[in-house]
Amino acid sequence: MTNNAENAPFDLTLGAIEPHAAMLTAPPAGQLLYKIMTVENLLRCVGGGYLYFNRVDGYKDFPNADRHDGEQLQQDRAANSAARFEKAPDFSGADYYDRCRNRTYACCFSLENSDHIWREYGNDSPHGKVGIAFDFSKLRAAINETMEVKNGLVYRGEPCKQIFSVNYGVVDYLSWEDARENIERMPNPIRYTYIKDQSYADERELRIALSAIGMGHFVLADGTKMEFPTGLELGFDFRQAVADGTITEIFPGPGSDLDFLRDELAKLGIKAVDSDGLDGTA
Repeated sequence: MTNNAENAPFDLTLGAIEPHAAMLTAPPAGQLLYKIMTVENLLRCVGGGYLYFNRVDGYKDFPNADRHDGEQLQQDRAANSAARFEKAPDFSGADYYDRCRNRTYACCFSLENSDHIWREYGNDSPHGKVGIAFDFSKLRAAINETMEVKNGLVYRGEPCKQIFSVNYGVVDYLSWEDARENIERMPNPIRYTYIKDQSYADERELRIALSAIGMGHFVLADGTKMEFPTGLELGFDFRQAVADGTITEIFPGPGSDLDFLRDELAKLGIKAVDSDGLDGTA
């Protein structure tokens, strides 16, 4: 990408590792995270070597989807719309927050292995659903190591500078319609990424967010303006994660095709070693 000079000592358009950690709540050491997926989606992620991140304004196509995910609060919009940038008077604070939302992605986990997440996620699969337990501290370290590669982003097959910052935090649940965040000052856009309506409180969500700044436009080396796709794939080695304990357990849901799951994971280098364990070697 060609946003700023190649030799600039500090490039505001480049991503950072946990730049907003002080504003977010991280779980304690030893915390396990849980993710429920269809068997097919798990196999795609293992085979492709990635964790999938959804753009936060794209949760629309499944029951109980949060259409306001990452959106500025309803009570904030009027004041945000009234705020204008001195050098761009046609561009409001509300426009800025909407653009940030369009450039923010989330990979979501739960702090609890609850009946709620098993009921709500990983449905409509002929082979059933599966749960994955992650050690948060190890997962965080693995992702941060990946994000440290400043030229690790691939866009339409072309390597680009790393424009996304990564953050980790527990979601705050409140009334999206009634709450207000911009009473004393306009909030950092990351705040909206970690707010959800109280009706979703049973999710007990830990969110990993990838976000790019909401000012200006990103262009490729040939001058083409970058569009932000509905999802991103972040490199993640499931086989290594099983071997080093980043993934502590992979367990099928009730009625899942256990034989199919075991056989397909074995083909990908992950095999069951007993009724409760996994091995990251073929």
